[in-house]
Amino acid sequence: MSVNDTATQRITRAMTGTLVAVSILGIILGILALVWPGATLLTVAILFGSYLIAAGVFPVSAAITADSLDAGVRWLLGILGVLIIVAGIISLANPFSSLIALAFVIGIGWILDGIVDIAAGATGSTRGPRWLAVVSGVISIIAGIVIFLLPGLAIATFVLFGAILLIAVSATTLLTLPFRSRKAAAA
Repeated sequence: MSVNDTATQRITRAMTGTLVAVSILGIILGILALVWPGATLLTVAILFGSYLIAAGVFPVSAAITADSLDAGVRWLLGILGVLIIVAGIISLANPFSSLIALAFVIGIGWILDGIVDIAAGATGSTRGPRWLAVVSGVISIIAGIVIFLLPGLAIATFVLFGAILLIAVSATTLLTLPFRSRKAAAA
């Protein structure tokens, strides 16, 4: 190790094998998502439903075991947890419908984010130019509305762009890794 090595260079060299494996896996998964988008969406839906069930267990558990919380809070946690678990079960029972619901959640998020951006631009509480915050907000709101109008297309587009980005990022990572030559490794 030379004195000129930075911490980043040392970490990158130590993690090269892992980065290569993860990058290759990313490329394979990206290609699979492009070739079989329906199976990819089904997998995402099943993971989403499973996540909801797991996420619902924690509030139920807290409601049962957290003696330090008020009874009202415990009831609220319990009811919320049960509702999340039920949503997870419904998602697993009908995976593609859960993807549409997920698209609606994303659409709501983008619309709310757009409202916040426009408000920040209008009040001047933004780092950049005020007009840029307003434009960003309008675009976000339009994207949220499009998701509401075409949720199936939105989900398919997410898979397409996600797969392309996964392949691009993974390939870029592979191409930018510093590989040692055999002579340097022997020295």
